[in-house]
Order: sequence, then structure tokens, then C-alpha cells
Amino acid sequence: MSLTNESIWAPSPSTTRGQPTQLSSDSKGERLAYASNKSIFLRSIDDPAVARQYTEHKAQTTVARFAPSGFYVASGDAAGIVRVWDCVGEGITKGEYSIVNGRINDLAWDGDSQRIIAVGDGKQRYGHCITWDSGNTVGEIHGHTQQLNTVSIRQQRPLRAATAGDDRKTVFYHGAPFKFNSGIADKHSNYIYGVGFSPDGSHLVSVGADRKIWLYDGKTGETKGQIGEGEHNGSIFGVSWAKDSRKFVTASADRTVKIWDVEAGKATQTWTLGEEGAMAVRDHQVGVVWPPGRSDNLLISLSLSGDLNYLVEGTPEPRQVVSGHQKSITSLAQTTVDNKETLWTGSFDGRVCNWDVASGKAEEIEGDAHPGYVAGLATTSEGSGRIYSVGWDDTLRSVDVAAKTYTGSASKLNGQPKGVAAGDSTVLVGEAETVEIFQDGKKTGEYKTDFAATTVAAHGSQAAVGGENGSVQICAISSSRLSPRADINASRNAISALAFSPDASHLAVGDLRGRVLVFKVSDGSLVTDRWTAHTARITSLAWNEAGSHVVSGSLDTNIFVWSLAKPGDWIELQNAHKEGVHGVGWVAGGSKIISAGADAAVKVWKVEGLK
Repeated sequence: MSLTNESIWAPSPSTTRGQPTQLSSDSKGERLAYASNKSIFLRSIDDPAVARQYTEHKAQTTVARFAPSGFYVASGDAAGIVRVWDCVGEGITKGEYSIVNGRINDLAWDGDSQRIIAVGDGKQRYGHCITWDSGNTVGEIHGHTQQLNTVSIRQQRPLRAATAGDDRKTVFYHGAPFKFNSGIADKHSNYIYGVGFSPDGSHLVSVGADRKIWLYDGKTGETKGQIGEGEHNGSIFGVSWAKDSRKFVTASADRTVKIWDVEAGKATQTWTLGEEGAMAVRDHQVGVVWPPGRSDNLLISLSLSGDLNYLVEGTPEPRQVVSGHQKSITSLAQTTVDNKETLWTGSFDGRVCNWDVASGKAEEIEGDAHPGYVAGLATTSEGSGRIYSVGWDDTLRSVDVAAKTYTGSASKLNGQPKGVAAGDSTVLVGEAETVEIFQDGKKTGEYKTDFAATTVAAHGSQAAVGGENGSVQICAISSSRLSPRADINASRNAISALAFSPDASHLAVGDLRGRVLVFKVSDGSLVTDRWTAHTARITSLAWNEAGSHVVSGSLDTNIFVWSLAKPGDWIELQNAHKEGVHGVGWVAGGSKIISAGADAAVKVWKVEGLK
């Protein structure tokens, strides 16, 4: 019996308004590296559903860059640590180095894949030069008075490096070891967000919040001039060179991405992302990379919303847009229409996405969404299918499954929702003192519980309500009320998850301490209480179609698959999601398990040898 990872559907890069986000590509132009929450993701450019995750950072990650050799990645985090790790084999960490005692904002490799310069926000210093394998010092970063946002190293000898940041100064270094050579302080009038040496080493470009683009000589550091005055109407957050060194691309908060011809000093192409005429903040372009080694002239820009826009030089519209979650996924639901399985996920920031299980492609749900935490999702078969969501704005909203948009109706709830469940045509929302009953989005009644409710489940005409006192009440659902059928004293701890088996004969119960119990629905008798391997709160339970196995996800980051026939046999999967699993489900007829968690990723696991 085993669970093996089949695919990781990566989250979108973490972004911050008014800050650049670094994207990096490997030298072949096959993979993208970026930071998301506390992980680094390496993602295939041609098939975004293929990714790998690095989870060794303890703090929020900020930047990741491939070595020119393609064998290693260096990544930095908000605690000032740079880690170098193997990106071809097992992902083993080769070195961990403390650079500054603040956030790492950027790092760069030299052309030999030997030296790294990392820069950021520190108290004693704003950056440092090290060798990747031992962390030995190979130069000092001097000449700055405020945090550094960007660094670039010339890939040819003689080695040169450039750093820039909030003090509006570009500093040029000779190496190796890297030493201060000159500082240029009078060109930019606001923060500098990006510098970059051209691949042939002849040019250096700098861009910043003053919307200016300056060019310098790549060998001497002398200023060559400014181009594109007045073209961008917002801060320029990113710059990346084409492999022929004749062009570079910039990304700006004015929602545009522009390609520049160095010799002509003009923009040769402009893309405007997002709706025409709408100055949506979510469409600010905060990062861009021009992957080398590709023949299709593809470049990838990053929107503040986390969307990766695939732009091809010469075509006016994005080739594709890769969406996903940026924050912890808090709820999960599934629908199957015409044998096509779809996964629905809601996250901490109110975003709801739907995923095609066959391809791993995500689409964000448009319309009037929750402004924050999505506390639960439930599916009904009304019309062409509905998804009901509850959020911490204390509303119940609905999504049209076929149109993939919110229907626009929002029902105000009495209090903060603990969960949502759907029977045949009835939607139940559990709150601290009551369970509210809805039909067609309209409230038809409510049921007062004898205890503080923590979670609800429903199947057909039956419902179960879990309480803080460890009891579970099984009820019959009518259109406007719940009628209690049986009381189960399930646990000494608060109930955190409930799930009915497909034929509604059994009820799986998860509690705050990590125990999973199964009861008979008909009389409330205990079937098994042996499933006690989790060490923290059970967040999600799901039965397979046959009703023979239960999968459980927990805050202890682990997933277990339990057998009803053989309660002593189980499959354990440790560290499935960094910082906790928040949702689990079965797909592909019970041959695969799908999970979502605090790392904002969705993962597919292959199940083999169920007993």
C-alpha cells in the first residue's frame, strides 16, 4: 500500500503591491523559478501543471535563481538566509548562508556558477558576495545607505557587478573579488527596482519607480544615456534581456510590458494587460523574464494578482495566462459533469479557482467574490450545477458551475460560518449557535443546537452537526428544519471534520486532537476508533466511491488513508503540504487522491495496493 506524488499544481508567485517580484528561468528556457509563501517552486514553462517544490526555508521566501550551469538554485528568504540546493536530483540543500539580518530582495550568480551576490535590507550591511559551495567571502557590497532591491553580475570576464536600491544610486563593482569601483547617484530620482547586464556583457540597464530607463557601458560603468522618457506611466518593476543582447523587456505598474530596441532607443512592442480602460490594481506588472534558449520568442510577465502572462513577441494578445492561488487554500469541493472531474478550491484571500483534474489547469472564478477567508464550499445539482461558498464576511454566495462565475446573490448570515454542507436541494450553514437552512439561495429556516456547533455535513436527506463539546447530532433534513435523530458522544475534544459515506450508512468524525472515528448513521454505534495516528486537528475527511476507505488531512501536514475492513492497516504520507493539509478528496474512480494545503498548492497522489 503506497501513496506517491503524481503532480504538483503550483501556486502563483507571492506578490506585494509596490514591490518587484523576481522571476528566473533556467539557461535552456524550460523551467521557471519563483518564491511562493515559504516554498520555492520550479515550474515547467511548456506544461505549467508540472512542478517541483522546495520546502526547506523557515521564513517567507523572496527570490530564487537558477545557476547558469542549470544544476543548482539559490533562493533567499525574509530572514536574510540564502540556501543553495540541487534542482536536478533529489533537491538536497548544499549550503545555507546568512547574508543580511533582513529580507533578501535579489541575488545573482556569476557566469562560472561559482559566486553569488545576495542583496536586501540589513542593519550592518545591505548585501554580500560568497562562493556557493562554502560561503567564503569573495567581495564586499559597499557604497549604499539604504536597502538594495536588485543585483546583476556580468557573465564574462573581466567580472563586473552592479547593485541598486532605495538610495537611488547604482554602484558598479570590479571583480573578483568584488570591490567598489564607482557610484552613479544622479540618474534616478526615485527607488531603483531593476538592473541587468546584457548576456554579451556590453550593456547595463537600470529601471525604477521614477519610470526612467538608463543604459550604461557593461565594462566601464560609464553612462550611455536614457531611453523611453515618458513611455511608462507607472513604476518599472522588472527588466530582462533577450539572448541576442539587442533588446530587453520591462514590466510596469501601468499594466504594460514593453520590448525595447537598444540601438534605436525605442519601444518596439507594447502589451497592456487586463481589461481596456480599467485601471485594476491586480493587473500591475511586477515582474518579467525573457527565458533564454527558446526559439519561440516567449516572455513571461507577472501580474500583481499572481497571473503568469505568456507573451510572444509579434503577437498582440497573451498566448496563455496561468492562474492559481497565492495564499493558503482553506476549502475544497468536487464536481463531475459529463465524466469531466473538476476541483474547486477557496483560499485565505477570498479567491475561488476551478481546476480541470485531467489537465491540472486552473481558472479563477470571476464576479462578486468574498473579500477574505473562504470557510467552506459545497456542491448542489441546481440548474447546471451550483457551488455554494461561505466566507468570513458572514455571507453565503453561489457560483454557477457551467458559467464559472458568481451569480451575484449574497445572503447575509447570523454569524461567522463554521462550515457549509449541501443535501439534495438544501444548503446548511453551521454557525456557533445555529444551523441556517437555505433553498435556492433563500433562507427557509434555522435550527438551534444545544451545543456550540463547529462543523456540518449532509448527504441526501440526512445531516450531521459536530460540536465543541465533542458530540455529534444526526438529523433529518426537511425544507425548513432539521429533526434530531440520534446523538453521538463521539469525543472528549471538539469535532473538526465530518463526512458521510457514499451510501450514507457510515459517518466519519475527525476531532481537534487528530483522532478519526467511524459511526453507524442508523443507530449511532461505534464502528472503529483505532485511527489515532494524526497529531493535530483533522481538517478534512473524504470517503472513496466504494465506501471502503477514508482519507484524512490534518494540520500536522500528513495525509492518511484508512481501511474500514482492516482498521489496523493504513497508508501514511508525511509532509504532504508545508504548514498543514486543508482539503482532501478522491479522483479518477478512487485510484488517486487530491489534496490542498497551507502552501497554496494542489497535489495529486497515486494510490496503490488498497486493502
